[in-house]
Amino acid sequence: MTQTLWAPWRMAYIEGTDKVKQQGCVFCLPPDHLGPMAERLVLYSDDLTIVIMNLYPYNNGHLLVAPRRHVNSLSLTTESERLALMNLTVRATEALEKAQKAQGFNLGINQGTVAGAGITDHLHLHVTPRYLGDVNFMTVLSETRVIPEHIEATYQRLLGFFQ
Repeated sequence: MTQTLWAPWRMAYIEGTDKVKQQGCVFCLPPDHLGPMAERLVLYSDDLTIVIMNLYPYNNGHLLVAPRRHVNSLSLTTESERLALMNLTVRATEALEKAQKAQGFNLGINQGTVAGAGITDHLHLHVTPRYLGDVNFMTVLSETRVIPEHIEATYQRLLGFFQ
């Protein structure tokens, strides 16, 4: 029996009409913009940092924490930026624990192409929530991830924790 997995938000990416992709760097916001931005899946931004939902997540609630400044290496960040990144990462994990009932996390920075960085020009930290039993045969046998909630619903669920 053939099963169908729907991911309608991917069509814009496939067709090259993805608004975020067309705007350049997904992490770079207008200089004067602070706070959330639903159309870009930004949950939080201040002068130093940003939290954005991963449009192509590994798991439901996958967040990206990045410096506002466009830098490609942790060594190029200031001490204030590094502290802000870590503090915001803690805030992101706490929000996911409360809103999504996350039971654990994979946290990581892929710096450079050979390290697996999909966006090499703007440093970002992955906050991937984990749930008991979230790894199943779909990923192992068919390299397919099943995301149980629409990304816009997850955005609305998390937004209150960053305001």
